[in-house]
This record gives sequence, C-alpha cells and structure tokens, in this order.
Amino acid sequence: MKSLILYAYPPEPDGLSLQGDMLFRGMKENGEAVMPCHWQSSLQKEWLYRCFKPDVAIGIGCWSYAADIILHPQKFGVTPVPWLVADGWVASYHDVLSNLPLVLVTSEWVKRIYQRDGVETKKFEVVPVGVEPDIFKPIPKSDPKIKELQKMIGIEPGEKVILTVGGDVTSKGAQEILKALALVDQEFKNWKYVCKMWDSSCARGHWKEELKLIEELNLDKKKIIHLSGSYSREFMPYFLNLADIYAAPSRLEGFGMIQVEAQACGLPVISIDEMGPKETIIHNETGFLARVERTIDLESELHPLEKQKGEAARVFFDKPKTFAYRADINELKNYLLILLTDEKKREEMGRRAREHVFEKFHYRKIAKKIADLVKEKVLGEN
Repeated sequence: MKSLILYAYPPEPDGLSLQGDMLFRGMKENGEAVMPCHWQSSLQKEWLYRCFKPDVAIGIGCWSYAADIILHPQKFGVTPVPWLVADGWVASYHDVLSNLPLVLVTSEWVKRIYQRDGVETKKFEVVPVGVEPDIFKPIPKSDPKIKELQKMIGIEPGEKVILTVGGDVTSKGAQEILKALALVDQEFKNWKYVCKMWDSSCARGHWKEELKLIEELNLDKKKIIHLSGSYSREFMPYFLNLADIYAAPSRLEGFGMIQVEAQACGLPVISIDEMGPKETIIHNETGFLARVERTIDLESELHPLEKQKGEAARVFFDKPKTFAYRADINELKNYLLILLTDEKKREEMGRRAREHVFEKFHYRKIAKKIADLVKEKVLGEN
C-alpha cells in the first residue's frame, strides 16, 4: 500500500500539522510506503499522484478542507481518506463525506458532531492522534535545563506550577481556571499559573479578557505568567515539565493533543468531562474531569466559507446547536487543591498518565491502526 499524507508540511507547531507528521513518521517507521505533502500544494500533489502513484491520500483537517484533501485527490483517481476534527458545526460537503469508503475522526465526540449535522457516519472510524512518548517524557525538576527555565520565567523554588497552552488560552478554559484559582488562593497560596499562547492578534485580544478578569478577581498579577510565541517540538517537553499540573478545561476540543503530551510527561491533567478530553483522560486515574456547568447554544451562525457575504451568509438551525462548553468552577477548585496539596496523589496520577499514553496513544500504534483500517476498508485486504 502506498499512502500520501496531506497536512501542513514541512511540519508546523500546531495541532493539525503535528497530527499529520506523527502519522507520516509512524507509517514510515512501520515500514509503509508513504510520502508527505502540503495539503494546499496543488502542483506537488498532482506530481505525487502521477509519480508516486498512491493508493490513498490521507488528509488531515476538518470538513472545510474537503476541496483540497478530498475532491482534489478524487479528480486524479486517488481515493481520499480524511482524518477529521470538528470545529463548531459541519456546514457543507455532507454528501461528499457520506459517500466515502472510510472517514477517520479523532474522537467519538467528533463523530457525533458530523452525525448531528447530517453526515452519514456508518463508515466513520474513531482513531485518536498519536504522540511521541520517547520525546515527551518526565524530566526531573532538578535538571539544570528545567532550573534555568524556571529562573527565566520567574518561578521560585518550591512553587507549584499550573500550566495551560493553546493558540489562545481562552478556548482552553483559562478563564475558568482563573476563577477556580481565586478560590484556591483562599486555602493554598504557593502557586504560579503559566499561560502560553501564540503571538497573534486573536490571542492578544482574548488575553485582554483574561487581564480584566484577573483585576476583577483581585488576583496577584505576579502569580500569573503570560508567554507567547512558537515553541519547537524539542523545547516543548522541557516547557511542559516546568509544571506540576496541566490544566485545560477546554470550551471546544475535538481531541486535545497537548493534554496527551502532558500526560506523556507524567503530568496529571485537569480538564472537562466532555468532548475529546473525556476520551483521553481517565477521571481520578490520569487526571480529573470537571462536570459541564453550562453550554453555549446558538440558533444560527454565519456559514464559515461565506462570511464575506455578511448577514446573507447566516444559517438558521432547526434546533439550537452547542458550540461551546463551560466547566464547573467549584469542581475545578477542588481538583486543583487536591493536586496542589497531595504530592503522592499527583505523582501516582502522573505515573499512570504516562502508562496510559503508551497504551493508547503511541504514534506508531496509531499509524498501524490507520494502515490496517485502510487496507481492510478501502483496499479490501484481509
């Protein structure tokens, strides 16, 4: 079997690109015939269709990528196998997705979103994203590189560190964590909260909301560290190992790759009991899942591919759709206090978290699962 993997290649430090790169590397290391290509590079894709002659093109993205990762391969007689996430709602390409021989999705929740929005999902298979536990692994706080990083960003010896990472941290639940920390601070004060985001206008705009909330909650600004920028895969394991707890009760999360990488580093993870995190974190074993306090439901939304039309692009739904979730603040507070004050519990959860990643999310295992599914469902091999 020859596979062409379509994703942002050369790899970029974002979730979809890393999802594709872990698949490419896993398949290559497993001995499969595989080539990578940028999902939007029409000329290079066509050249590879003609010269590499792939049996399938496995494209990473969401429904809105269909023209590039589904229709384009089909035009040249190559069977597309999309590996999809979900983002809000599925506005187009329902028939295209419904008629494919195989569609991969990153979680059961993602599958339910496509089904909710009118896509036939009988040929959908859930395959989580693979991570690299040989790179993402525990590094002791005594390591000189960790100590240097602590000094650089202002973490004092003995302080307990909570970490949230995202393109913006608002969507990862940072405001819910800040509200919970305002309650935690009444009982436990030796903490720092590190928020790392992309250096983008969107992230900066959202951070203004966090700054306003910090003022309203009367939190000590010195205890909240704001960082922005693009960090390499080689650096991220050190950065994650700064933390004692990874916290991201995401508002919308189809999988949560960074949460799995944090578990690979031996960190317990606090998240939300919904969406992708519900499928990647074992409650009270590898972390904690706070209940959903409320949902954000919309009766209409602008079509994502036609927003330039303004209100003419607004689509009204037959019934409201859930577009986001909010975690329960009191539960987040309780889980933070447990992990901040109970070192044994924190270490036990961290050990189990790493074991969990090896069992369920090793990138070579994921690559084999996808190759086996393609051979069975698309190529008809036993």
